[in-house]
Amino acid sequence: MKVDYSDYVKEIVGLSKSGIGVERVCIADLYIEKKDGTQLFFEIKSPKPNKGQCLEATSRLLQIQAMTHSTYPKSRAFYATAYNPYGLRKEEYKHSFAVNYMDMVNEVLIGKEFWDIVGGPGTYENILGIYQQVGREKGPDMIDQLALGY
Repeated sequence: MKVDYSDYVKEIVGLSKSGIGVERVCIADLYIEKKDGTQLFFEIKSPKPNKGQCLEATSRLLQIQAMTHSTYPKSRAFYATAYNPYGLRKEEYKHSFAVNYMDMVNEVLIGKEFWDIVGGPGTYENILGIYQQVGREKGPDMIDQLALGY
C-alpha cells in the first residue's frame, strides 16, 4: 500500500461530503455500535488472504467509510482476522500479500487487537481459555474418532 489507509479514508470522506455520489449497498461481516455512538465495521477474513482478497476487502472498507462519511471519525472500518498464524503479537505477522497490499497499522486488526475491541480488554485471553478447555474435554473423543473411524 503506497498511501496510509487513513489517508485514503480521509480522501473518501472528503469526496463523499461533496454531495455527489451513487447509491450503494455494502455488507460488513460484523457491525458494532458502542455506547458513545462510535460505529465499527469489520470484514472478518482469513489470516492469509490472497492479493485479490486484500484489494477487494480494502475496496469494501473504503465503500463503508464513504457510506458513513457523515459520522466520521466515529465510524471506522477494519479488516480483521481472529488469530495470527505467525505468533501472538501483530509485529510477528508476515503474510506477504497482506503486508504488501494492506496498511497493517491503520486497516488490519489481528487476534488480540481485534477481540479486545469487540469484547473489551481480556476478551482474547478468555477466548483462548475456552478453546483450551474445549480441547481438553473433547480432544480425546476427537482423537478416537479420527483413529478408529467412528
